Amino acid sequence: VVGIGFSQSELSIEKIMQDPKWIGSSPSNIFWASDSKTIYFDWQSEGDSVKLLYGYNVASGETRKVEKMRAQTLQMRGVSFSKDKKMKLYALGGNLYLENVATKAKTQIISTVERISEVRFSHDELKVYFQQKNNLFAWERSTGYLKQLTNFTDKASSSSRGKGGKSMQNQWLQEDQMALFEALSSERLNHRRGKSAGGEKPISPINIGNKQVWDMSVNPAGTYVLFTLYERADAERTMVPSWITKSGYVADLKARPKVGSEQGKITMGIYSIEKDSVYYVSTQNLPGIDAVPAYMKDYPNTPKSVTRHVAIMGPKWSDNGDALIYMRGSDNKDRWIALLDLEKGEPVVLNHQHDEAWIGGPGIGSYYPSGNMGWMPDQNSIWFQSEADGYSHLYTISVKNKKKKQLTKGKFEVYEPQLSNNGLWWYFMSNEVHPGERHFYKMPVKGGKRTRITTLTGSNTCTLSPNESMVAIRFSLATKPWELYVSDALEAAQPKQVTTSISNEFKAYKWRTPEYITFEARDGAKVQARLYQPTLETKNKAAVIFVHGAGYLQNAHKWWSSYFREYMFHNYLVDNGYTVLDMDYRGSAGYGRDWRTGIYRHMGGKDLTDQTDGAKMLAHKYGIDTERIGIYGGSYGGFISIMAMFKESETFACGAALRAVTDWAHYNHGYTSNILNTPITDSIAYRNSSPIYYAEGLGGPLLMLHGMVDTNVQFQDVVRLSQRLIELGKNDWELAVFPVESHGFKEPASWTDEYKRIFKLMETHLK
Repeated sequence: VVGIGFSQSELSIEKIMQDPKWIGSSPSNIFWASDSKTIYFDWQSEGDSVKLLYGYNVASGETRKVEKMRAQTLQMRGVSFSKDKKMKLYALGGNLYLENVATKAKTQIISTVERISEVRFSHDELKVYFQQKNNLFAWERSTGYLKQLTNFTDKASSSSRGKGGKSMQNQWLQEDQMALFEALSSERLNHRRGKSAGGEKPISPINIGNKQVWDMSVNPAGTYVLFTLYERADAERTMVPSWITKSGYVADLKARPKVGSEQGKITMGIYSIEKDSVYYVSTQNLPGIDAVPAYMKDYPNTPKSVTRHVAIMGPKWSDNGDALIYMRGSDNKDRWIALLDLEKGEPVVLNHQHDEAWIGGPGIGSYYPSGNMGWMPDQNSIWFQSEADGYSHLYTISVKNKKKKQLTKGKFEVYEPQLSNNGLWWYFMSNEVHPGERHFYKMPVKGGKRTRITTLTGSNTCTLSPNESMVAIRFSLATKPWELYVSDALEAAQPKQVTTSISNEFKAYKWRTPEYITFEARDGAKVQARLYQPTLETKNKAAVIFVHGAGYLQNAHKWWSSYFREYMFHNYLVDNGYTVLDMDYRGSAGYGRDWRTGIYRHMGGKDLTDQTDGAKMLAHKYGIDTERIGIYGGSYGGFISIMAMFKESETFACGAALRAVTDWAHYNHGYTSNILNTPITDSIAYRNSSPIYYAEGLGGPLLMLHGMVDTNVQFQDVVRLSQRLIELGKNDWELAVFPVESHGFKEPASWTDEYKRIFKLMETHLK
């Protein structure tokens, strides 16, 4: 381990890698009070031992800590408001409340021992719906009558079990109690809850077996319940040993299955309240449902059709009672947005998007059925986001003639769109100004001129006040962590800073603003990057290329990085004479569909050659010695670093790979199958993309570092590659293990040890 004496920096690796609280605690989880007078946020101010809830009064400009009991009420999730925002519903455990927003007066609707969830008003607001024990209930506001709408159940698993899973003994006791005591009869219970219309027959049970009820929704007319069921797959899970335990014994942790394993299934059912009958949504006639993916043509005996499960989510109801649903194929190459014929249980497709790689992008989702969509104010058209033109933009479709209209257009992406209260405007964020900036916009509902509200250069993550007059802004720069600002929701409004979170210790160092550059890759693509350069006096003509993780993530931006430790380490490297390059290589977020899918069927292809082209650019343009360029990164960045040392060792003098994937056939399904399909169906893609098959190419010093309790990229990955290197007789590699760490390190000692080893590698082989 290198001593700090080698350093020429005011910083130290110990200082950088200590508990990040030394930097300061940024505000998070920002939300407005329903009256738009107060902004609430989690914050750890000076003197606080943990993050607490704070409130900022917009009128007085005063920030105060929120009393604990009040904070618990404010931070409740699942609150539902009436259309006029005057009443709100919320549940606390088994208690359901209706509260007047202005007066704070509340009425307790129900008190039970079973947890209540998913509370909401009916479309006409005459009823309150809620879920309890996997079933849906309706409470009439005028009469107080409580009615159970669904009766989900599973088959009895044993002769020793009675109704509801009770033992036969307990079942007998309950029935005896009901027979003995009039106060427990269903008639008296209904009387206490409110009078019924009388004569209602029992609800037929809906047998769902071992499936889970995920969601339930009643149509505006109150005649149908739509529900989604999840059937968990019986896939073999991986086991990760936990080596350092209190007991002294090794404990096995159950972790995820591997890519290609059987996946869970999501289906949608329709329950007719009037007919007391249930049936399921059919997807067999969806356009393209049996189309053979193009990659299968690379293999003999290509099938003429394929069978794919379709996952369905929704609905979103119109005022007219139309149900909008969202469907996605199990291989994630097709997405359908449709209206649902409630009587027939058949979708009427409004939009079908196919991608030979995979469906994704901002507001669209990547793994499960999800995506931003909804009804337009006219209730005759729907809106959604799509990458149809290569970037994620806003679209509308008429439900009458299926005519599509694009509302935003350009080489930028739209984030988190929302309609105004009056239905006349859109509000959204985008990176239109620069790929590395985020700003907040207002636009007419039918499209047109976009009015930019935010002015600060960086990232403006905005939360609009309920009355839409103001915006709470979580803002940061590349050199400064997140702070809370507030401004009027007007063009070029001047924001006011609310919090000051950064410590004096952090501010004492002059952190560098990176240069934002673009260089050309070998195929002509323009790669965005951040460049850190030392002064001419300290420049040693060596360079380090950092590869961000996650693949689909953006880091060459103008705001505070989630890789803040690496950002500080790069300042440390520059102090010691190194030039540092950090790029958004192929597969990164923020640059549209083609960039996102540029790694399809070949990870370690264009994402790797972008690193090599960046290295050549450093030598050509910035005077870096071609024999003194190193590379490092974690997770996906670790994978690229290993591939660089196996396939591009003539470019990179050394490499450090943290928690790296070494064989994609051993990673998870949700991420990997999008990019490489599955090992059984597309072995070529896995062969081309996995470092373990290229280990014979190791041509320079490689340092691998891995947590032994990593449940994401598991320790097995680096163990398998180590055995491969041993069998190949390779000597120029080292492995450092961290016995108590998972994928994201937690202990400052581990972070410090890891980065001292990386720094030593660079000092030894580059300087």
